[in-house]
Amino acid sequence: MKKEISKVVLIASTGLLLQSCFVAKEYKRPELKTEETYRSTIVAQDSTTMSDLSWNQVFKDQLLQNYINEGIQNNYDLQIATQNIVAAQSYMKQGKAGYLPNVTMGATWTHQEFSKNSQFGRLFNGGLDQYEIGPKISWEADIWGKIRSNKRATNASYLQTIAATQAVQSQIVTNIASVYFQLMSMDAQLKVAEQTMENRTKSIEIIKALKEGGSVNEVGVKQTEAQKYATQIIIEDLKFNINLLENSLSVLLGRNPGKVERNTLDSQVIDAPITSGVPAKLLSNRPDLIAAEYSLINAFEMTNVARSNFYPSLTISGTGGLQSVELKNWFSANSLFANIVTGLSAPLWNQRNIRTQNEVAKSNQQKAFLQYEKTLLTASKEVSDALASYTNETNKLVIREQQVDALKKAASYSDELLNYGMVNYLEVLTAKDNALNSELSLIDNKYKQLNAVIDLYRALGGGWK
Repeated sequence: MKKEISKVVLIASTGLLLQSCFVAKEYKRPELKTEETYRSTIVAQDSTTMSDLSWNQVFKDQLLQNYINEGIQNNYDLQIATQNIVAAQSYMKQGKAGYLPNVTMGATWTHQEFSKNSQFGRLFNGGLDQYEIGPKISWEADIWGKIRSNKRATNASYLQTIAATQAVQSQIVTNIASVYFQLMSMDAQLKVAEQTMENRTKSIEIIKALKEGGSVNEVGVKQTEAQKYATQIIIEDLKFNINLLENSLSVLLGRNPGKVERNTLDSQVIDAPITSGVPAKLLSNRPDLIAAEYSLINAFEMTNVARSNFYPSLTISGTGGLQSVELKNWFSANSLFANIVTGLSAPLWNQRNIRTQNEVAKSNQQKAFLQYEKTLLTASKEVSDALASYTNETNKLVIREQQVDALKKAASYSDELLNYGMVNYLEVLTAKDNALNSELSLIDNKYKQLNAVIDLYRALGGGWK
C-alpha cells in the first residue's frame, strides 16, 4: 500500500514541477488615455470632487431624499441587477471550489451473463452478480493555471455585476433627481402662465374699452383674445407634461402612476464643488468603467483557460468501499476494496474544438478591451459635456435675467403707451408674448443649470454611495 501511495505522490509532484512551466499570463491594467484636462472653462482646483459625496450630501431636499430612498428600495431595474449579483456570487463560489476533488457516492448491482462454453461461464455457472457501494473521487492538478484562471474569471464576473448594479443605482438616483427638478420647473412655468392668463383676461377688457373709445378696432380685440387662447394652450400642455413626468417619476420609484408631492424650484440649491479635478482619478470612480474593466479581466482569464486546454492534464481518481459477488457477504470486512488511477492526458485530435475555443476567447478578450476603451471615451465625453453645459447655462442665466427684466418693462410700458395711442396693439401683443416666452425660458435655464450639475455628478461616478 505504501508503494502505491508513493507512486501517487510522485505523479502529483511531477505535476507541481510542470507547474513551473506556467502558461497563464498575468493581467495588467490598460493605461488610461485621459492625461489631458477636460475641455472646460472651469479651472481644476484639486482632485476632490462631488463624486466623492453621497447622494444625500448633494441633494438636500428632504422630499427628494425620501424619493431616492424609495427608488433604491423599490426600483425594478435595481432589483433585477441585484439578482444578477446573487447569480454571479454562486458562480464565484463554484470557481473557488475548482481546487477541490469531485466526490460522489454510489451503490450498484451488476449482473453479467456469460456463455456457458466460455472460461467465466464455466467458472460462474453462466452468470455473475456483483454488489458494490462506496465513494468515487476524482481530482485534477492545476498544472497550467487553468483552475486559478477560472477562479479569477468568476471573481471578476462577480465584481463586474456589483459595479454594474452600482451603475444602475447611479442612473436611478440621478434620473429621480432630474425628473423631480423638471417637475418643479414646469410648476414654476405653469404658475407664470396662469398669472399671464389673468393679465391677458384683463387686457381683453381694456382693449374692448379702447375699441369703444375708437382707439383700436375689432381686429385688435380678436388678436388679444387669440393671445389669451394661446396662453391657455401653453397651460394645457404644461399640465399634460406635468402629468407625464409624475407618471415617469412614479415608475422610477416602483409605484403606480400618480401625484407626486414636491417643493418649489426657487428653493433648490446644489452647492457641491464643481471642479474638474484629475481626469484619471475622476473616471476611476465611475461604476460602469469599473464594470467594463472587470469584464476585460474575465475575458483575459478565460483566454488563459482556453490556452491551457492545449496542454496535458494530470488527473487522479479513486474508488473504494465494499464489493461482493454475494449479497450476504456485501458488508463483510473481506469485501473492502480500493482502486486508484493516475495519469497525464493530452489532446491530439478533437475536431478543432480547443483551437476554436482559444480563437473565440481571444476575440472576446479583444471585444472586452474595445468596450473598455469605448466606455472610457464615453465617460470623458460625458464629463466634458456636463461641464460645458453647466458653464453655458450659468452664463445664459445672467443674460436671461436681464432679458426678462427688459421685456417685462417693455410690456408694461406698451400698455401705458397704448392708452395714449403712441403704439398699436400689435406692438403690445408682441411685447407681451416676448415677456412670457422669456420668463418661461428663464425657468428652463434654471432647470438646465441644475440638471447639468446632476449630469456631472453621474458622469463623475456619483450616486451609488
